[in-house]
Amino acid sequence: MEARRKPNVVVFFTDQQRWDTTGVHGNPLGLTPNFDWMAQAGTHLFNSFTCQPVCGPARSCLQTGLYATESGCYRNGIPLPPDSRTLAHYFKEAGYRTGYIGKWHLASEEPVPESGRGGYEYWLASNVLEFSSDAYDTVVYDNDCKPVKLPGYRVDALADAAIRYIDDHQDNPFFLFLSFLEPHHQNNFDNYPAPLGYAERYAGRWMPPDLAELGGNAARSLGGYFGMVKRLDEALGRVLDALRSLGQLDDTIVLFTSDHACHFKTRNGEYKRSWHDSSIRVPTALYGPGFRSGGQVRELVSL
Repeated sequence: MEARRKPNVVVFFTDQQRWDTTGVHGNPLGLTPNFDWMAQAGTHLFNSFTCQPVCGPARSCLQTGLYATESGCYRNGIPLPPDSRTLAHYFKEAGYRTGYIGKWHLASEEPVPESGRGGYEYWLASNVLEFSSDAYDTVVYDNDCKPVKLPGYRVDALADAAIRYIDDHQDNPFFLFLSFLEPHHQNNFDNYPAPLGYAERYAGRWMPPDLAELGGNAARSLGGYFGMVKRLDEALGRVLDALRSLGQLDDTIVLFTSDHACHFKTRNGEYKRSWHDSSIRVPTALYGPGFRSGGQVRELVSL
């Protein structure tokens, strides 16, 4: 296949994922072989940090290229201003089809009306996915604001939707933003619901040094958290395999990153909103045209 003049772009966006869940950052549990491959075969942003250690503001920074004090979304619950220029606007102007799947967290209502979607054309998302769904009960909303129940574990359900989108949009360059909730805790239960059997694989094994020293609720939560990370990486592998099988991998830039990290109630009474590495340092890697064999970038990089 001849290389496109404009490569596809896929953003694989996780929620509340620490940098040290990955093998390339020293995690010994083998959770992320696909991310590690991306980092080693592509470009690894070794020192990658969020602008804001909380969901909505961090997402506004990535979508608009503005700090949260400039985007206006300086805390959760503030919708993205309707005149905001987002990644979707810029990609559409460059001739791309644009799609958003998963968690948005930049609107004031559910389902999100077209005016609140940041310019994305294809929409299969929920504003606050942790409230519209559960680990095995994934509900998102389509372009017509109708609820859509996706089968499977939530990570797999969204990855399946992304693969369908990729398969349906091979004829034109596309920009797809795939936004997961995992490995964020499930708010209504304050736990980390991994796929069945996954939490048991990793419970009581390795613990990051800061959590081992400071305690919090990591001892009871890490098994599920690491299990969610494992399933996310498997989903990343499936998306990469789908691109490869369709002959699209060499023509697609894939970005993996997260909105913020997680300190497991060691710095305050919840999981984030502190300026320690545990809250702000995230795993980030790129693979595809312009990024293959890019090596490890040590300079500080932010969302």
